[in-house]
Amino acid sequence: MAVKIRLARRGRKKAAIYDIVVADARSPRDGKFIEKLGTYNPNSNPAFIDFNEDKAFQWVMNGAQPTDTVKAMLSYRGILFKKHLQVGVAKGAITQETADARFNEWKEAKEAKIEEKRQKLGSEKEAKRATALEAERKVKEARAEAIRQRDAEKAAANAPAEEATEAPAEGGEESTEEQA
Repeated sequence: MAVKIRLARRGRKKAAIYDIVVADARSPRDGKFIEKLGTYNPNSNPAFIDFNEDKAFQWVMNGAQPTDTVKAMLSYRGILFKKHLQVGVAKGAITQETADARFNEWKEAKEAKIEEKRQKLGSEKEAKRATALEAERKVKEARAEAIRQRDAEKAAANAPAEEATEAPAEGGEESTEEQA
């Protein structure tokens, strides 16, 4: 029986989330599986990959064949590198302590690289937010200035009209004073 480590789709339309499963190669994509190893969410940046690394390593060492996508995920998380080192230990090329030290060194470097990417994405998002806020503030100020100018023009237009209405009234008062 050929055993594959592959993805099983779940989630809603256009927002797929996948389970990483170990299944018989003859079973359908979303059908029966032997064991669920974890989940994969490609909708986030960076993609969220969460699976039991010990179980995945055990299945790979027992001969389970990962699909191309799962192989990339296993490589990304270091499972295939760990297998490579373990094969070297089995052949006697390196010791177990050396293999563990190399793997831990690689793992720390990879985690630092991932955290750097998260920080970069976060700072870019914050910069975009700040520029959008600044642009919105400028638009708000331009609108306020346009309203002030419009109000000033209305006041200026109303002022001569008020003076014109006041002048005859004053004249009328004078005429009544003169008559008295």
